[in-house]
Amino acid sequence: MCPHQPPCPSPEARDRDAARTVACHPEQGWSLLCNGIVLFEDTGELLPNGGIIAPHRPTDLPAPSAA
Repeated sequence: MCPHQPPCPSPEARDRDAARTVACHPEQGWSLLCNGIVLFEDTGELLPNGGIIAPHRPTDLPAPSAA
């Protein structure tokens, strides 16, 4: 259970990355969030149930086409 008020988003929530950081290891490129997610510096995620979220940096989006 999250002790924060308001509670951190659950791992299933769309805003799951907004959970508070409880352990940070920038030298290794990862942080542990309050909701159990391991967040990597490339924006990839390891979920508490073992699932993964591929990196989703804003720079991965296609460039807008010139009109």
